[in-house]
Amino acid sequence: MPHRFVVEADGGSRGNPGPAGYGAVVFDEETGQPLAEAAEFIGTATNNVAEYRGLIAGLRAAYALDPAAHVLVRMDSKLVVEQMSGRWKIKHPDMRPLATEAAGIFPAGQVSYAWVPREQNKHADRLANEAMDAGGRGEPWRPATAPPAAGPANPPGTGAGASVAPGPDAGLRASATPDAAGATEARPAAPTLGWSPAPDLGPPTTFVLLRHGETALTPRKRFSGSTGSDPELSPVGLRQAEHAAAALAARGTIEAVVTSPLRRCRQTARAVADRLGLDVQVDAGLRETDFGAWEGLTFAEVRERYPADLTTWLDSPKAAPTGGGESFATVADRVAAARDALIGQHPGRTVLVVTHVTPIKTLVRLALGAPPESLFRMELSAASLSAVAYFGDGNASLRLLNDTSHLR
Repeated sequence: MPHRFVVEADGGSRGNPGPAGYGAVVFDEETGQPLAEAAEFIGTATNNVAEYRGLIAGLRAAYALDPAAHVLVRMDSKLVVEQMSGRWKIKHPDMRPLATEAAGIFPAGQVSYAWVPREQNKHADRLANEAMDAGGRGEPWRPATAPPAAGPANPPGTGAGASVAPGPDAGLRASATPDAAGATEARPAAPTLGWSPAPDLGPPTTFVLLRHGETALTPRKRFSGSTGSDPELSPVGLRQAEHAAAALAARGTIEAVVTSPLRRCRQTARAVADRLGLDVQVDAGLRETDFGAWEGLTFAEVRERYPADLTTWLDSPKAAPTGGGESFATVADRVAAARDALIGQHPGRTVLVVTHVTPIKTLVRLALGAPPESLFRMELSAASLSAVAYFGDGNASLRLLNDTSHLR
């Protein structure tokens, strides 16, 4: 049976770009035993380049241990994880050759990726900082504690007492980390994805997603984005906001309230926050799409005035509305950045996110790994509730979609 490894990798730059280095460590997935480390000062580079270099070093170290192994890569770089998983495009020319190199180390299908919070990537982060410190002194990186001469007793793919052959990276060493008495430092087994057993990663960060209440434009089904008239809630919308506030107060789980800066969301958020006694945080990343020249028009009016633009927009997530609006791809990048920042600010908490149709559908789509066209296949009513949970291993779970029971 092929071995199963966990690779943790990180990179850093003191200046971005500035003096940079990377660190990587390979663990046995079953025991949590560290099997190999790699670190190197790489001169002046950006954070992202250093992170990719750390990934490459970690994969090479794992390949040197067992080319047939299955590898789970765990990194706190959302960019690298999403790009290497194929969910985000690689736009920067400096990243493309590094991603290609990383993808070519193991055959396709043997490597999977998971995002972890920074505090769960401390080993690789420490190695990266050691490498940068060594580079600042004009020295190559060396392990803080010298490894045993023979390496670990039975590293995967070797016989008893054999040492692991290092890969091509300059800073690679294969060993467990001994303490002062010579005993191997115990580490918990690294978490795994899917349905396999894993240690408790703690409570997820849960977004309760509340679409704002109705405005005068809502029942008329007019495009109402971030650059239109910024309408306020209608009398119906105000009542919907109060019903949502009462329902959320009865649940008693909301610990923070975050809202889009647009008036209809701020009014809805304020109704809930006042009932719960919480402050309201405004996040511009949660605003609705800029619909350009389509703002205030119905779908039929747009089809009549801009038929070619509408067809292109429906066919491609990269197409923007007439007049310089935002594409769905642009909105997805913005919303994903806001999501990641909020997860970092509120780890393990339940956060009410008051926003609009497109951001909510986008968060649901990204959680499910669904294609962009799925945005057109979701119903999302005014003042409806949805929920997504985000776990420490990078997974997400859709818990609720378009609940309107509190409005009946």
